[in-house]
Amino acid sequence: MAMFAPLTDVVALAGIALVASTACLYVPGMSSGSTRRANVRGRWLAAICFVVMWLPVGAVPLPVVAYVRGITSDLSVSLMALAALSLCSRLFGLKPFDLREYKLVFLVASVAALFLYPLALGLGDWDAYRPGWGSAAMWTILFLVCVAGWLAGFRLLPLLIALALLAWTARLLESNNLWDYLLDPWLAFFAIFRTLRTGAQSWLNRGQRRIGGAIPPPVH
Repeated sequence: MAMFAPLTDVVALAGIALVASTACLYVPGMSSGSTRRANVRGRWLAAICFVVMWLPVGAVPLPVVAYVRGITSDLSVSLMALAALSLCSRLFGLKPFDLREYKLVFLVASVAALFLYPLALGLGDWDAYRPGWGSAAMWTILFLVCVAGWLAGFRLLPLLIALALLAWTARLLESNNLWDYLLDPWLAFFAIFRTLRTGAQSWLNRGQRRIGGAIPPPVH
């Protein structure tokens, strides 16, 4: 009788393969701002990566992505959704959300990561990971964040939270903790990096504007 992998394993493996394939499009020379030939190479690289991820290897044949899972652990639904959006943008030119939407997501993810992981590692008397098992307070906070984002004209952040909640309700990942559907260390590192880079660029731009405003225009 044929044996099928549990749905949680299928979702986790597919998510890792999706994120890895999307990462291939960010290899130098493969970005959307490069030449058309480079874009084609990026697409082929992403496709090859996705196929290779499912090739069985080892004495007990397991797909490559299963070994990668042993290193990365399961990825969050938020990261999977962001990877899918990025893939659609790079391959098909679909951009349903503008840059400010992503800036807000990365900022919120950075704040959540700096709040969650230090406390979860025992740097405080309270475990911030515990409410993810089921807490009315956490659901209320997420609801308020969604409403505030929606009223402010943001759509991506509420969408990611809604997808994570739906996946958590359906138990699509092995974890039963809502935090694991919202955030993972890989997304946390990437979000913090992007937020710091955005802040540094804004600071440099303000400095350049101040210098430019302080220098009088040349007299002709």
